[in-house]
Amino acid sequence: MELEGRSLVLGIDVGTSSVKAVLLEPRSGDVLWSQSTDTRAGLQSECGAQGKEQDVCQIIRALNDCLGALPRERLQKMSRIGVSGQMHGVVFWKSSQGCHWINSENLRFFEPREVSRLITWEDGRCSTEFLASLPPPQSHLSVASGFGCATIFWYLKNRPDFLREYDVAGTIQDYIVSMVCGMKRPVMSVQNAASWGYFNTRTKTWNVDILQDWGFPVSLLPPAVDAGCIAGKSSYAWCGIPQGTEVGVSLGDFQCSVFSSATESTDAVLNISTSAQLTFSMPEGFQPEDHPSPAEAMTYFPYMNNRYLAVAASLNGGNVFASFVRMLAQWTSELGLETSDSTIYSKLINAALSEHETQLTICPTLFGERHAPDSVASVSNISTASLSLGHVTRALCRGLIENIHSMLPSQRLREAGITRIIGSGSVLARNAVLQQELERVFSFPVVYGKDVDSAVGAAMIMRS
Repeated sequence: MELEGRSLVLGIDVGTSSVKAVLLEPRSGDVLWSQSTDTRAGLQSECGAQGKEQDVCQIIRALNDCLGALPRERLQKMSRIGVSGQMHGVVFWKSSQGCHWINSENLRFFEPREVSRLITWEDGRCSTEFLASLPPPQSHLSVASGFGCATIFWYLKNRPDFLREYDVAGTIQDYIVSMVCGMKRPVMSVQNAASWGYFNTRTKTWNVDILQDWGFPVSLLPPAVDAGCIAGKSSYAWCGIPQGTEVGVSLGDFQCSVFSSATESTDAVLNISTSAQLTFSMPEGFQPEDHPSPAEAMTYFPYMNNRYLAVAASLNGGNVFASFVRMLAQWTSELGLETSDSTIYSKLINAALSEHETQLTICPTLFGERHAPDSVASVSNISTASLSLGHVTRALCRGLIENIHSMLPSQRLREAGITRIIGSGSVLARNAVLQQELERVFSFPVVYGKDVDSAVGAAMIMRS
């Protein structure tokens, strides 16, 4: 039900490096306004390079700034808010003191209080040996490092005192919804719960018996509800958004990104940004097997209306290419030369566009894979004829596409009735070499320009 005079929907996405907000006209689906703000929230972790943590205060500050930049008269017309965010990660807080609300320049917004750092989906503190020591889940999804429950198990073993400081946990997007709605305890969508591990998507319940037997603090786990449900109403006029605006239970950024772009059941979506994901929607009534296979590259994520997405999710995407650029920048600096990352990037792309073929082979799994966490990157078939920047860049782009193809091959897509691929993501959009390799490796028609957008997807899900 729309409130009188309030007809717009706000979509928010809390990403790994930025937050984004869009204003959606629900009837037409048109995006009326869009705003993005970098969070710059990364922190050094006690776990060294393996730990990936972010400053929640900085994330919320960026979110408040992002919303504050939207037109005030538009925000006053909000009827609903949809929120998505980075999956798998976990943040802890105290239910009685999660935030405090302040007024500044005629706007009311909240600031975190008694909140831990966000341990993100990229976190690698849970080694293969540690994960093997955990109880098998009663779920079709395996547990990997960076998953909320795995991270909590790590704290239980290594820093139990830390867990005693808090009585609530959730994803960063769960935290935001809880604070906006003034909820003492969050609710979590099935999408986010599944991303934590130890969650059965058939029964939509946590593996409480298994976890309790291992001393896991199950009181931290929020109750799970279906995606698309209303979590509550805004308890204050947040950044100009009226008090009493309905707020949906937070969603997974991946599912929202697919929702924003795949218009046909015969579409597959390939998104390459920081990481890479190739996905398509499974038929109605499909149910995955309850027994996870850790070595299986393709998994099934809960989507909308009790349906699933078949997903090949690689940890290696734009982050690998960015590491390549940083390496070259460091080399040139050590040689006494200075040049910007953007200059290096453009020269690499131009060089690779002039090299249509290469015998050089690069396995780009620099960050491992969830189904093969110990995998590393490698280079082979090196010859004197393939040492140019053009050959190396072409081979790297080819390797990134072939890696995702090895996880979800063309033949499997054809068997599922897929007829085209929607190519999206910031890295794919600006890398013509990746686009060429995508079309060569998969041999499907590829549609570009219909970019996935989790914030738009979150708003679209809440507009009905």
